[in-house]
Amino acid sequence: MSPLAAIAAILAALLIGAMSPGPSFVIVARHSIGLSRRDGLATAVAMGLGGVFFSGIALVGLYTLLATVGWLYMGLKIAGGLYLLYLASKIWRGAAAPLALSSEHAAGGGNLRRSFWVRLSTQLSNPKTAVAYGSIFAALLPQHPPLWCYFALPPLVFAVEAGWYTVVALCFSSKRPRELYLKAKTKIDRVAAGAIAALGLRLLFTAHKTGI
Repeated sequence: MSPLAAIAAILAALLIGAMSPGPSFVIVARHSIGLSRRDGLATAVAMGLGGVFFSGIALVGLYTLLATVGWLYMGLKIAGGLYLLYLASKIWRGAAAPLALSSEHAAGGGNLRRSFWVRLSTQLSNPKTAVAYGSIFAALLPQHPPLWCYFALPPLVFAVEAGWYTVVALCFSSKRPRELYLKAKTKIDRVAAGAIAALGLRLLFTAHKTGI
């Protein structure tokens, strides 16, 4: 797989992961509905910065270690694959459950700084996010990527994460798109679960390989 194709695949996988309804999705949606559109956008920016942090860790720290310690590289693939399958199962089982969001807006909106830091601190303190990023990078990025990949990936990851959650914030701060999502929630969740499960199976089936 060429570096350009690998980056495209990584961004697609991260976008699928971001689009999969979960804690991050609920927090952005809740801030957008329960506080204000500006709070939702502040939360989206925090998501983008969190993505930059985890992509940097995967590229500079974790991935460098994986490139030199073969058994750790294989172990992360197995752990990441199992976690992604667990996540897919959880999303699938909860697909039919209603999304619990408050529709009451706080007077005058919320505190933008607080919305930003709550989301950023929640994301950075979640080890599952690090595992997800590490597994995606391990599965799709060549073991010896060119130098330009290290500079290109973080801003692209920010664009994907912040871009998607900006769309979420804009949609859930208005009435009609929110109603449409809630109506099709079961199908959307199950498509997302299938995509995550496919990536998890790929990790497990390629765990014994040292190259991508």
